[in-house]
Amino acid sequence: MPARLSRRTLLLTAAIALAASATTACGGGGDSAGRTTVRIAYQAIPNADLVVKNQKLLEQALPEVDVKWVKFESGGDVNTAVIAGSVDLGLAGSSPVTKGLSAPLNITYKVVWIHDLIGDNEALVAKPGIGSVKDLVGKKVATPFGSTAHYSLLAALTAAGVEPSTVQTIDLQPQDTLAAWTRGDIDAAYVWTPTLSELTKDGKVLISSRELAKQGKPTADLGVVTNAFAAKHPEVVTAWIKAQDKAVAQARTAPDEAAKSIGAELGLPTEEAKRQLSELVLLSAKEQTGPDYLGTPGAPGKLATNLYDAAVFLKGQKAVDAVPDATVFGRALAVEELGRAAN
Repeated sequence: MPARLSRRTLLLTAAIALAASATTACGGGGDSAGRTTVRIAYQAIPNADLVVKNQKLLEQALPEVDVKWVKFESGGDVNTAVIAGSVDLGLAGSSPVTKGLSAPLNITYKVVWIHDLIGDNEALVAKPGIGSVKDLVGKKVATPFGSTAHYSLLAALTAAGVEPSTVQTIDLQPQDTLAAWTRGDIDAAYVWTPTLSELTKDGKVLISSRELAKQGKPTADLGVVTNAFAAKHPEVVTAWIKAQDKAVAQARTAPDEAAKSIGAELGLPTEEAKRQLSELVLLSAKEQTGPDYLGTPGAPGKLATNLYDAAVFLKGQKAVDAVPDATVFGRALAVEELGRAAN
């Protein structure tokens, strides 16, 4: 069997297993009894998405729709759920989305929202005694494979002249990373808040995603929607974007209120949630139609170029099978959907 088919088979096997658990959590998903159901993947990231969830902004806007929120640990898991057909909308980092749009996944979804531009809330942290990225040679470093953190780790190693194969990279989700760090099983980790905040209590930040963005390796948390759901339920997608935009406005003008909701979702004090929220760059719907981001119909924004550049980098790291044509990423920006909601 060709290697490409073998990898796809493994992914589909994982997707089937995840579909069973996700379907149970979602109550089956899909449309039933004349009502529309939207299944939304979310993660424990202190951005405005948690405000939408906690304050039930989408449920209020669409009382006739069944809204099902399902928690995932990373964007790689979200991709698996999309392949399984158990998620319609959701949050995934720019690196998982890049992989999703590339071979062998070739997922039929598109980017409809930028949840946040990743900054100091995602970073590479090391145990005392490790003073630089170069010191990681031969060390054990944890990160969720396929995530923006994984992408940034590879970028940080490459920039420092460290061959990734000389580092013992371990695939661990954030909660497992914290446990491994506490036990002393790992020497460093590239991860995001709130886990990052726990690690920095006794660890040292070697480099953050904000610094890597300045070096030409930006990352973001993106909102994706399957092409099929967007075509069948455009009114739900519009309402979802407007709810996200409302939550961003609240985070900017009433950060204490937004932080209270985020803290409730993450089990954090409001002040700590507010601090973590401040580490992210949030954009309004209108701002996201600008040329530096998603853009407008006929004029896709620079996000398409960023995703293409990420695919080229990931291909060099053998993390994707092939780099799609640049036009694939332009078509994957849901500029029409965003434009309808932003007006």
